[in-house]
Amino acid sequence: QSCLSRQQLLAAIRQMQQLLKGQETRFSEGLRAVRSRLSAIHASLAKAVPQLPTASCPALQAPVDGRMFGTKYLVDHEVHFACDPGFQLLGSSTRMCQANGSWTGQEPRCAEISECSSSPCQNGGTCLEGLSHFKCLCPLQWTGTTCQYQAQTAPPAWSVMDDPAFSRQPRCAQIAETQQCSCDPGFHMNGTASNGICQDLNECEVYQQEGGPRLCAHACVNVPGSFRCSCPAGYVLLGDGKSCEDIDECSLSQDNCTSGSTCINTRGGFQCVTPQCPLAAGNVSYVKTSPFQCERNPCPMESLSCHQAPKTISFHYLSLPSKLQTPAPLFRMATAAAPGRPGPDSLRFGIAGGNNRGHFVVQRSDRHTGELLLVQSLQGPRTIHVDVDMAEYLDRVFQTKHLSKITLFVSAYEF
Repeated sequence: QSCLSRQQLLAAIRQMQQLLKGQETRFSEGLRAVRSRLSAIHASLAKAVPQLPTASCPALQAPVDGRMFGTKYLVDHEVHFACDPGFQLLGSSTRMCQANGSWTGQEPRCAEISECSSSPCQNGGTCLEGLSHFKCLCPLQWTGTTCQYQAQTAPPAWSVMDDPAFSRQPRCAQIAETQQCSCDPGFHMNGTASNGICQDLNECEVYQQEGGPRLCAHACVNVPGSFRCSCPAGYVLLGDGKSCEDIDECSLSQDNCTSGSTCINTRGGFQCVTPQCPLAAGNVSYVKTSPFQCERNPCPMESLSCHQAPKTISFHYLSLPSKLQTPAPLFRMATAAAPGRPGPDSLRFGIAGGNNRGHFVVQRSDRHTGELLLVQSLQGPRTIHVDVDMAEYLDRVFQTKHLSKITLFVSAYEF
């Protein structure tokens, strides 16, 4: 009986196995049918919906008498415009390509700046307009580029000719019954050979004429028979006798900056700076993490204004010569992902504030770097502030922002 029961049990198990195998076969066939149907639907939809091209905007042109920075016309890319010296920009200095294929802002154009509109000529002078410069026609008794100096109508009571060092007797020799006289180098004969005198040649006056060679980088001092160059305070004369080099007062400890401030060397001097973090406002507050950087304290989860405020604020100081040739790269901003965290897939750079913003543009130099360019020359002495921000995006969603506050100390001199 026991043997019969085991056979019946084995038969029942085999029957169940056959049943399950049949069910499995039918299930697999059903899956194949559903997969085949989905593939067919996908193929038909792919044919019906054409691939949309990458959205872009029409090409832009630089304005007449101006320049354009930026060569990509895809969505979210920016193009910047600046005018040549002597022209001012009307319209938008920055335009961004929108998702609908149009550019933001107005078409820029460059209008000529009237140099005479500010009435630069003094003391009754007449202003003549030129290409990016003006000329003053001065009345009698006045001279100078803006008729600012009184002209000498009579020789001065004293001149270098009265100084014995600037006058010498000529060297004369009797040759074949005639007297031949000559002067030392740096002197010239004044008068006839019989009663002449050698007077100093003022090299500084001779060579300061327009177009003549420049004897000195800064000031020329006439000395008997020659000349020497001098440099302004804060500079030292180089070995070539004409060039001036800035003295770094900070590295030589020649500054008077107090404790808590930092010495910044400038051309011809120095500045003592003490960067300060912004005062707390609402939920936004900052803490100083180094002498030149502030970091935002953690934001409450619900505070949108706090999350949109700069995460870091850094301070930078640059020293420039007057009338620097443009375009000139001044400063770079870049991003780097923290280890183990995905970095931003898109960056946007912009000028967030400061004075004289029209002198600068920010352009992308590669995927993760932007640079600040000086596009209109600056004449010193002056101090310029410009704020540049860098916003990070991931899948087109704003992540965070970094602000760089840049101070430019522009020298009074071109060296």
